Amino acid sequence: MVPLVDQPFHTREWFVSSTERTTSDSQDIDEFGYKPSLVRSLGSFHTFAAGISYISILTGTFQLFYFGLGSGGPAYWWSWPLVFVGQLMVALCFCELAARFPVAGSIYNWTKRLTSPHTAWLAGWTMLTASIVSIAAVALALQATLPELWDGFQFIPMNGDEDTAAQALNGVILASILIVFTTAINAFGTKLMAQINAAGVFIELVAAVLLIVLLAINIVRGPQIVFDTGGIDTSGRPLGYAGAFLVAMFASLYVMYGFDTASSLAEESHEPRKNAPKAILRALFFSFLLGGLILLFALMSAPDLADPAFSSLGGLQALILAVLGPVGGSVILVAVVIAVVVCALAVHAAAIRLAFAMSRDNNLPAGSKLCTINPRFGTPIVSSVAIGVIAIVLLFVTFSPQIYTVVTSIAIIMIYTAYLLVTIPLLIKRLRGQWEPREGAFSLGRWGIPVNIVAVLWGGFMAINLAWPRNEVYNATEPFHWYLQWGGVLLPGIILGGGFAYYWTVQRHKTGVVAEHARVDSAAPTTITTTTPSEETR
Repeated sequence: MVPLVDQPFHTREWFVSSTERTTSDSQDIDEFGYKPSLVRSLGSFHTFAAGISYISILTGTFQLFYFGLGSGGPAYWWSWPLVFVGQLMVALCFCELAARFPVAGSIYNWTKRLTSPHTAWLAGWTMLTASIVSIAAVALALQATLPELWDGFQFIPMNGDEDTAAQALNGVILASILIVFTTAINAFGTKLMAQINAAGVFIELVAAVLLIVLLAINIVRGPQIVFDTGGIDTSGRPLGYAGAFLVAMFASLYVMYGFDTASSLAEESHEPRKNAPKAILRALFFSFLLGGLILLFALMSAPDLADPAFSSLGGLQALILAVLGPVGGSVILVAVVIAVVVCALAVHAAAIRLAFAMSRDNNLPAGSKLCTINPRFGTPIVSSVAIGVIAIVLLFVTFSPQIYTVVTSIAIIMIYTAYLLVTIPLLIKRLRGQWEPREGAFSLGRWGIPVNIVAVLWGGFMAINLAWPRNEVYNATEPFHWYLQWGGVLLPGIILGGGFAYYWTVQRHKTGVVAEHARVDSAAPTTITTTTPSEETR
């Protein structure tokens, strides 16, 4: 994610130099009852970089390759194009929304214009909590890479290679250190954040292309390997190999989301109605292309795919070291570490913008504090720190040997739920004939309804698949507990149910645009209402 320039962005005069610029900024967010308060400094490449750094090809493919291979064998590769097609349907819907409503906190504000303010709050809360869980899940990826580079990064002594408890605890420690870093950078270093993000995205893309070339040079088997199920035991499964494949899909489902970050930067981008839809599709397409080739050539170049190191936590990292040797492999793994750091920064920054969007509507506890921009650093320090602290607490609360799959699975469940809370209301609008895309902007035209239907069906089916209480996902090793097996249902249920109960009983009575961010002609906070896209939300 590309951050704001190193200037205070709460003072409007810093950024508006002409009547034309003021009018343009106001028109984009007028219907939401806000005044322009974020600097428009990002071009088309910046919005593309925002989406692709959140998706982070190297982070996702390296983090759960072992899970996909171990659960579905080499044939799990087919989940990659399948997930791409499904997510493309969602992304196309988001492109229309990004062109129609170019506003920060996209998921939250889009839903506010499509349906009731209560559903909008739930969508925003779901996406915000999903982003916080994603920060924890992404940060955990360091455990799969740093100890492979140097065993000194394994701070917790291990009692053998299969000491999953020591690995999990060490992963929590490494993840916590990274989250402290992302919190500090997001809170105090907007200029430094911009430099880190730009350099990180460049390094990741170059490393991805280099890795594809190096793996292709070392191919030892043909592409038919993707039809090999790897002798996966399907005994006792109601659906046979299909059941194993649905589990293995987690590895691909975890990568291809977060493309909506490009649209969440709309208030900070030039020509967001034009650039955001392009950025969403480009980020998804390039992630699919590069990630798919990395996975394919990795399967084709592995010395022995039956090596248990490749289907355990060593995963793709161990495979790369085996194929490229200690020197070449270490170079790639350094790039993976950089990608993980940049991805964590991007996810953290995206969560901050969503918290900002909700809190300026006074839709979060202490909303007036969370949306306040520090005049010295030009950043929402309270939001940055609060999100970082919650992410670290989540790591320790959910700590167990199964933490990797539990946390990553819950992150995906929450994201897919948040996406459904957008695509379902949009489909209802379409079926009622109430949806009107922005004239002259991105539009699906007559394909809108069929694409939207597929997006909803895809999202609903995958949400059920992700939450299904299977031992191999949530409770694969001892100790076996029912609440771990049902973690994909229980934890999201507690987060969403508890959060909405608080909103319904307390926060909804306080909802209204915070005076500091209210449109000039409506400076006093007023209750937010949502009707049709052509009417004002104030």
